[in-house]
This record gives sequence, C-alpha cells and structure tokens, in this order.
Amino acid sequence: MLIQNKLIQSEKIKKKIAKRRQWGAESRTIPLPMIHERPSESKIVWSRIAILLTILFYIAYFISTIIREFFLVHSNFQFTMQAISYLIIVTFLTFSALMYLVARQGALQRFIKHIRVPRAKLDDHFYSKQPTITVLVPSYSEEPQVVRKTLMSAALQEYPNMRVVLLIDDNPNPTNPVVAARLNKTRELANDIMALFSEPRIRFKSALSQFKRQNVKNNFASSRDVKKLISNYIWASEWLNSLADNELIEDHVDVFFSEQVLRGLSKELKVVADALNSSCLEGAKLSVKRINQLYLRLNWIFNTELTVFERKKYASLSHEANKAMNLNSYIGLMGGAYKIRNTPEGIVLVPTVNAKKSKDLIVPDSDYLLTLDADSILLREYCLRLVYFLEQPDNARVAVTQTPYSSFRGAGTRIERLAGATTDIQHILHQGMSYYGSTFWVGANAVIRKVALEDIAETEYIGGFKISRYIQDRTVIEDTESSVDLALHGWTLVNYPERLSYSATPPDFGSLVIQRRRWANGGLLILPKLWAHIKDKKRKNEPVSQMAILLRVNYMASIAWSSVGLIFLLAYPYDGRLLSPLVLLAALPYFIAMGNDLKYCGYKWTDIFRIYGFNLILLPVNLAGVLKSLQQALNGRKIPFARTPKVKDRTGVQALYVIIPLLIVAFSIFTVWRNVAVPVPNWGNAIFASFNAFSASWAIIAYIGIWNSIVDVWIGMTSWLYVETKKDNGKKMEEKKADVDWRSILYYGDMKGSVHASSSVIIAASSIHSKKNGVNV
Repeated sequence: MLIQNKLIQSEKIKKKIAKRRQWGAESRTIPLPMIHERPSESKIVWSRIAILLTILFYIAYFISTIIREFFLVHSNFQFTMQAISYLIIVTFLTFSALMYLVARQGALQRFIKHIRVPRAKLDDHFYSKQPTITVLVPSYSEEPQVVRKTLMSAALQEYPNMRVVLLIDDNPNPTNPVVAARLNKTRELANDIMALFSEPRIRFKSALSQFKRQNVKNNFASSRDVKKLISNYIWASEWLNSLADNELIEDHVDVFFSEQVLRGLSKELKVVADALNSSCLEGAKLSVKRINQLYLRLNWIFNTELTVFERKKYASLSHEANKAMNLNSYIGLMGGAYKIRNTPEGIVLVPTVNAKKSKDLIVPDSDYLLTLDADSILLREYCLRLVYFLEQPDNARVAVTQTPYSSFRGAGTRIERLAGATTDIQHILHQGMSYYGSTFWVGANAVIRKVALEDIAETEYIGGFKISRYIQDRTVIEDTESSVDLALHGWTLVNYPERLSYSATPPDFGSLVIQRRRWANGGLLILPKLWAHIKDKKRKNEPVSQMAILLRVNYMASIAWSSVGLIFLLAYPYDGRLLSPLVLLAALPYFIAMGNDLKYCGYKWTDIFRIYGFNLILLPVNLAGVLKSLQQALNGRKIPFARTPKVKDRTGVQALYVIIPLLIVAFSIFTVWRNVAVPVPNWGNAIFASFNAFSASWAIIAYIGIWNSIVDVWIGMTSWLYVETKKDNGKKMEEKKADVDWRSILYYGDMKGSVHASSSVIIAASSIHSKKNGVNV
C-alpha cells in the first residue's frame, strides 16, 4: 500500500511538472550514468578517421581552390583580397572543428582507460588518513530553496573533517522587506540543516562509540555487532527516504535532488545493509576494522559542520562585486583568529593570538578547498574520490581536480534543454583536454589544494590592510585565468573522468544572454599569460606540448574568431569561385561527431541544426563579450561581474540582442534574393543564406519567442522616456556637514585637504582585506 501511494504521488508530481513544460522541452529526468560508457574500438577508430579527413579535405580545398585561383587563373586585386579573407575565416573555423575532434578523441581514450577505485580502498585510505576540506559556496541574491539543495548535497558527502561555509555576498542591511526576508531565510539555512541532521548525527556517533568500547581487544565482529550495524544502515536509508518524501517538488531540479541525492544515497546504504545481511546468512566473519569503517561512513555522512559568513559586514574585507573576491576574502582569513572591533568605518577584523570563541572570529584552516556554485549539486562520493585522487603520490603537483558539471535533465523550456545539450557536450571536451594536459578550471565546482592557491597569491596593501588575491578577479572568467596562473607556477589541473556534479542552465533567453556574454569576455586578455607560460617552460628546457597549446588557445580565443568570421560569411558576398564542396566535406566530420555525441548524451542527432540556429542568435551576445575584452584591454578597467539570474519569471533582455537576430534573418533573405535575381545566379551563397534565414527564424521563435521579442523591443524603445525620481537630500547633507565626526578624525586624522577625502577612504576601506598580521586599529 505504501509503495502504491508513493507511485501515485510520483505520477502526480510528473503531471504537475509536465503542465509547466514548453512544447519541445525535455521529458527525460533520469541523468546519465556516473561512469562513462566504455567506447568501442570502432568508435575510437572512426574518431581518428574524422580527424584525418578534416585535415585532408582542408588541404584539398587549399590546393584545388585557392592555389588554382591564385596561380593558374588570372585574378584581380578585389578577388585576391576576397580569397585571402575567406581562406583566413575557413582556416580558423576548420581549426576549431579540428580541436573539437582532437579533444573528443582524448575523452574517448580516458573513458576506455578509467578504472573506478573500489569503495573498500577509499574507506581504508580515509580510515588512517583524514585530510580536512572546506566547502565554500559563494552566494549572491540566490533563492533560499536553491541554496538549500546545494548545501544539502555538500553536507551529505561521505567525507571526514568537512566544513561547509555559505559565503553570502548580499547587502547585509537591505531596506526592501522582501529582500530582507529572503536574506534572513538564507542566513538560517546552515542552522536549519544542522538541526535536521542532529538526530542521525547523535545516533551514529553513539553507535560508533558503543561498538569501539565493546570491541577493544577483538579482531572479528560478532554477528550481533553486524546486525546492529545493519539496523543502523536500514534506519539511515529510511530516514533519507522520508526526507525525500517530504521534499517540495516544483521542477526538474527538485526531482534530481530528491531522486539522485537523497534516494540515491538511501539506495546505496540499503545495498550495504543487504550485503551485510547476506554475510551473516553465510556465517562470514567480518573484521572489527571493517565494521568500524562502515560505522565511520554513517558518521561522515551526517557529521558535517555548516556555517555562514558575510564579508560585507566587515569594513576590513574587500567589497569588490565579484565571486572571486568573495572567495578570496574568506580564504585569506583561514587559519587565523580575529578580534571583532567597531570603528567609525564599521566593524573590522583584527588578527589576534588570544581569541575567545564566544566573542571573536576563529576561522579553521584546511588542506583542501571545494568551491561550489550556489546552484550546483554534488553526487555522493564526489569529495571522497577527488581528494583520494589528489592524495596519490603521482598527483602531488595537481592543484585542481573537478568533474566538469553536467546539466539537469528534464528541462522545462526548449532553450534550457538546448543549453543543457551544449553543457553536456562541453563535459566531454573538457575530459578530453585533460588527456593532453590542457585542463581549465571550470568554476562551478572544483577541489583545490590550498597550498597551490597560496603559491599563486598576489598581495597588496590598501588603507593599511592586507589584500591577498588567490583567485584572480581581473576578468569575469576568474577560473580560466587562475588555471594559467597555476600552470605558471608549475601546477597542473585534471578533470576526474566521471559525472559527479550538476549545475543549472539558464531557462530563458535573458538569463542565457548574461551567462554567455560573461563566458565570451576575458579569454583574449588571458592569452598573454599563456604566452608567458610557454616562454618560461622553453627557458627552463621543459617539454612543451604543442597540442596542449593549440587546445588552450582555441578554448580562450575561438569565440572571438568564430564570431568575427561568421559576421563576414553572413554579410559579405564572396565570389562563387571560392565556394567549394570541399569546405563542407572538411566540416562534415565535425557535425557527424557532434551528432553522435548528442545521441550519446541522450539528445537527438538533429539537435546539431538547432544548435547552429542557437549560435546564430547568440552571435551578438558573443561579439559583445569579445568587445568588452577589447575595451578592458584599452582602458584597463575591470568589467563588472554579471551574475546569471535564477528567477522563476522570465529575465528581460536588451532590445539589441533581439533586434540583431531579426536583422540576420532579414539580411539572409535579402542575400538569397540578391544571389538569385542576377543573370548568373550564385547558388552556393543563396543556399547558405537560405539555411541561415531558416535556422535563425526557427531559433527566434523557439528560444526567444515572438511575444517576448515584441515586449523586449518595446521596453528597449520606451525605457528612456521614464526617469527615476530622486529625493532631495540637500537638507540632510547640510546637517551632516555641520556635525563634527570626532570618531573619524581620531581614526583617520585631519581630512580637511579634500571635500571628498572621507568618502575616498571609505571606498578604499571597502576593498581591503585583513589576515594574520599588519593591522593596528
């Protein structure tokens, strides 16, 4: 009866979620397996053939078209310039396609060689050695229910000596009552989860202590001890199932959390209980050590410490508006004790050696850090397996390991489904990049060796306070730049070849624009660091992998040259003599490989055409990110970090990002007419333009929406008519000037030299950081 009720409830949940789905969204909610399917020999062979064919067809095009037109046929200056520019575009696009195939080949090699470490070996390692880890979850204006799932997935990791710290970056004193209520709810999450886990934590701690007392001198556990352990595993399994039953299910992410995190762990504990029961029936003797390890596993699951930290409460910490400095502020405090002191600027943290827990701030240090975005979810054993990997002697110089995140299945919108498909493809490519030693840190989740961050830290003093930057915040893709910094200091990065982490993908076009514009920004700025790394290795006579260099350059700069190249192909009427079937044949292995990868990830082979249209409407977005990089290179000013919104309603978008896709459609239709309505039609250009017009039109209708396009364009055209009314604060300012702020004078000294001197100090103090020494207040 209970099972029947659960099935009925599950069907009701599915129907409720299905009602909110768009037509063409994803119905599948079951994620891909944790372990990648072992590729067949034929798949690897065809992957190599695809690389070879791409190179051969490109060479054939270069010889048969370009060289023939240059040397065997008389050509004028205009045609020569067209040929050169077309060749450059085709070369760069073919190079990117080739890098896709190369990375894919590397991923297949890793999947075929990967052997999962047995659970007993993990338990044995952490039984004798328990390195500490701190999970850092940076959060800004996140919905509490989203953050809760992230914290729960981190807290349920089967790992000893773990702390989870929620780094809230919101304004600590909001005036909006709705924002204040949300912030207070977020602040209580750590205590709520600790209280939720208190019953199993106390139960299993007591059970472990009792077992140890009763088996001090024994080598083998009695059947009674094993049966007690079985009852505890069954209790834990049922407790997790009960927790899953009470979860509020509103979307596919909630389904994932309930089924894969809570019920997934519950099923695994039940399997262990069944295995122990079978051992009892067979009369097998289990060692006291092994039973102790299994009790420790229960304790590790529920014994995590959770806490909250808000850097913006302290005037002595950086207030720069980006995720990197939120992380840096806390990392800089780790391993220290601080007195909390009030000053005219606000609360400051003063390093001390005589801290009192009740009044002061004590921040424990740890061997490893796990950075985890507030909208990401980890599967069980993530920490256990990745830290074990870092603990191996061969990996002593590995600074970062991660499982590039996958997308949540069951997306409710068409654009979220397709964005998820590109995310899952990127997971494969990142795995392949590790094969060639060209891994990049993907910021959604990563286990980091703390000494490696200390090795690359940069320090400066502002307002008498010490600021340490462990993770660079010069660009909005801080993880990519930090990857190069680590390489410059002799560290390496590795992607762990399993699917153990998931992250949200934007559900609408507005939030996707913000995310993809940020991704397109910064790569060009980091390239000089990569060249410096290559020169340094050559100077030291260290081997330099040419393939790793090519993959890294493609990763950082391909968005720039692909965007520019696509604009030329769309806008410029190239001579028909430059077009050749060999160009299509050179690109064909890439599209076939991507279609197979989409099928492998549970999508449709035909999604390659949807992705093409998807990339067409994202062309202005990518180009805007590239132009922002060039702007920063010229003026030296940091680009503000734009957070991807996670809201229930649709995120609006600037009118420009809607108008340009419409112009692409209009111009493509015009190009078709221009190439057909001539005495000698250029059918190659006409077919290409027709395909672009159809693909972009479909993408606008499917992923932006006709009505949403009208609304966003209308708002963009009329928003300048509205001016926000500001209150007159003149009287208050005069009153403020009349008062003598004696606290500021005693703290800063005489500030009469400048009318705005006090405010400038406030700004400086808002971006400062304190650590173990150098602060006297």
